[in-house]
Amino acid sequence: MRKDVTQGFDEVAHASYVAHLQRTGDIWPAFADLRMLDPSTFRFTDEANYLNHPSPYYLLLARLGPGLEGHPAGMLVYRLFNVALAAIGLAALMAIGVLAKLPRLPFYALVVPIACIPVMAPLAGAINNDNAAFAGGSIATLAAFRLLANGSRSWLFAALGGVILASWAKFTGLVLAGGLVAGALLWLVWRGRLPFQWIVPIAIAMLLAGVPYVALLAQYGSPAPTTPGVMAMIKTGALTMGWDSAPRMTPVSFFMHFVSEFVAEWMPALRERSALNYAALAIPIAAGLCALGGIWVAGVRIVRGTEGPLEIVVVAGALAFAVTLLLHIIFGYRLHTEFGWMTTAYPRYYLPLAGVVPLAGLSLLGAIRQSTIRTLLLAFLIGGPVAFRLLGAPLG
Repeated sequence: MRKDVTQGFDEVAHASYVAHLQRTGDIWPAFADLRMLDPSTFRFTDEANYLNHPSPYYLLLARLGPGLEGHPAGMLVYRLFNVALAAIGLAALMAIGVLAKLPRLPFYALVVPIACIPVMAPLAGAINNDNAAFAGGSIATLAAFRLLANGSRSWLFAALGGVILASWAKFTGLVLAGGLVAGALLWLVWRGRLPFQWIVPIAIAMLLAGVPYVALLAQYGSPAPTTPGVMAMIKTGALTMGWDSAPRMTPVSFFMHFVSEFVAEWMPALRERSALNYAALAIPIAAGLCALGGIWVAGVRIVRGTEGPLEIVVVAGALAFAVTLLLHIIFGYRLHTEFGWMTTAYPRYYLPLAGVVPLAGLSLLGAIRQSTIRTLLLAFLIGGPVAFRLLGAPLG
C-alpha cells in the first residue's frame, strides 16, 4: 500500500504493459508500440517500454483489474492479485512437505528457506510476471513430486498446467518449470512407467507452453527479442554508468563477476552494505554448497537405482537450473561485449524452481547417519535463512 512504484523490480514497466493493453484492447501487442507510464501521473509518456515478455499475464491483469492510465490508486488491486499468485506458489511448495509427511524439523528445513527468500515479500507485493512464473513453477514442482510418488493422472495434469502458467509468464519459466517436469517424465519413460495414453496431453501441453515463443520467434527472430525499448535502456544505462567505454572482461572474469553479482543480489539492497552484510553472504553460499552436496547424493542414488521422488525432482530441477544459468551467462556476456552492460545476474529469475534448493538440502540430510552432524545441518538449514534475513541487508 505504501511502496513507491519506482522502487525495485521494474514495476512501472509492468504496470505500463497492463495499461497499454487496456487502452488499445490488444491481445498480442507489438513491443515497439509499448510506452512507459509517468510514475507520478500514470499518463503515458514517449519513453519506450523495455519489456519483451508474452502477453497472457498482462492480459489477465488488464481484464480483471480497474483502469490504470491516470489512476495510480488502481495499483493496489494488481498488487493484491500478485500477492495471491505468490501465496499459491508458497502453498504448493509447503504442500510437498505436508503430503510427503515429513517430520517436523525436516519440514521446517523445507519451508523456512522458502519463506525467508529475501526478495519474496517485496516482489509478491509488486506487479511483476515473476510472481506468475513462481506460482507455475511451484505447482509444477509439487505435481512432479506427487506424480513420481503415485503415478496419478491428476498430478500429471497439474504438472503440465504449472508448466503452462510459468511459460506464459516468461521464457525462463518455460525453461525452468518445463525442464523439471520434462526430467520427471523422462525418468518415467526410462523406468517404463509412462502410460502410452499420456503422450497426447503431454504433447498438447508442450505446444501450449511453447506457442508464445514460437510467435515471438516468427515475429522478431528470437523467443526473447531485443526490442527498441531494451536497446534504449541498455545503451542509456551503460553510458550513464561509464560501462560503454570501459575495457571488456574475458569470459572467465565475466563468469566470476556474474557469480559474485548473483550471490550479492540474493539480498537486493538499495543502501550501501556494511561489512556485516557482506559477511552474511557466506550463509547463502554455504546453503548452495549444501544443495550441491544433495544433488550429488541424489544423482548417485539414481545411478544405483535406489532413488525416490525426492532425488528425481532434485536432479531434474538442478539440470533445468544449470541449463538456464548457462543461457543466462551467455546472454549476459553478449550484452557485455556489445554494450559494456554489467548487471544481469538476478536470482529472482530462478524462483520457479525455488523449492529445489531446500529439497536438495533434505537429500543431503538423508545421507547423513551421524547424529551430531545431522543435527548441526538441520540447525543450519532452518536457522541460516532466518539469520541471513536479519543480517544480510542494511538497516533503515
